[in-house]
Amino acid sequence: MGTHFILVGLLCGVSLSQECRRGLLANVNFPGSDITSLYSPDAEHCQYLCTQHPSCLFFSFLRPDWAADKRQFFCYLKSTPSKQPNVQHSEVGITSGFSLKPCYPDQRRHITKSCAPPAEPCLPRVYQNVDFFGADYRALFTADHEECQRACTNDPACQFFTFLKSDYPTAKYRYKCHLKFSWNIPRIPKITRSASRVSGFSERIQETQNFATGHETLKACEGNLSPHTNIPGFDIEVLPAVSPEHCQTFCSARPLCTYFSYNSQNFKCYLKRNPDQMARSAAAGITSGLPTRFCQPNNNWIKKTYVGIDFPYSDIRNFMTDGVESCQRTCTEDPSCQFFSIVAKRRCYLKRVITMPAPPKINKWAHLVSGFSLRNCLYRPT
Repeated sequence: MGTHFILVGLLCGVSLSQECRRGLLANVNFPGSDITSLYSPDAEHCQYLCTQHPSCLFFSFLRPDWAADKRQFFCYLKSTPSKQPNVQHSEVGITSGFSLKPCYPDQRRHITKSCAPPAEPCLPRVYQNVDFFGADYRALFTADHEECQRACTNDPACQFFTFLKSDYPTAKYRYKCHLKFSWNIPRIPKITRSASRVSGFSERIQETQNFATGHETLKACEGNLSPHTNIPGFDIEVLPAVSPEHCQTFCSARPLCTYFSYNSQNFKCYLKRNPDQMARSAAAGITSGLPTRFCQPNNNWIKKTYVGIDFPYSDIRNFMTDGVESCQRTCTEDPSCQFFSIVAKRRCYLKRVITMPAPPKINKWAHLVSGFSLRNCLYRPT
């Protein structure tokens, strides 16, 4: 069963001369021109990572049969000024291809529109003898890998899983289902101060903060932020965040986070884990708090704009506009835009990062089955 995208309201502003090339090139390498490398279970997943990356134009994937070294499952995202690979040659064990950004042109053909990657992909395939290593937050026993995948699908925090089959060498671990977390909300790579910049977010991302199921209505969260308070130690991750509420969103999304501290001087959000204790101390410029998992969070931080703040990097396009409100409105209307920065209230930069599930490491390992949540397959828009 192949991987496919759920397509909704797509816009595209990549040069109209770029060709839509969906096909994959088996045993072909595009050496060099790397932007970054990530793990992927197959070439299709790698292609979608390239499509969501703001500047990736093509890629090369080292398949499980790659034998030159131990880099199986490596997905190399690539770009060149010419928008074409500088070199390509035959090489067994590598599959290459191109970003799908040019495949979804805006019907109005506005050159200024960005090429919007499709909505989060449906990833129904399971991978025999493959381990999605790391990112565990919960384990349980299930009858088979199908039930493990259903458990992942029904848990809002789960993005992918690994199941230990009935022939796993250590008998006491057989039938164990490991649920795993991956960020599905955008993480800004860096936040800096800049007097000429104003930054903000697409209001679309507030949809990821609704933890209700179906049409359930959750009560509003009560305020649980403590200004001038630090909770030292027990850090599990440090992320850039523009406000304490932004930091709280990260803690709420990550299942292992029990509380957080936010430093407004350096925009650092410290996610912490200690279910046994929470020792607070007075600290100027630091706000601490708890996650909001079982109530409707206050998403006003998404609607605000942040004067004197820049979100550098991750640009998908830029254009002249008539002010901050127009820039934010355009970002919200563009399915590919997650956040933005505007310079001197005139030039608007729309930005995005990868939010599809991407395991931190992938290995070949007999007696295991791995796969992804099916939530994006079950709840397609009609």
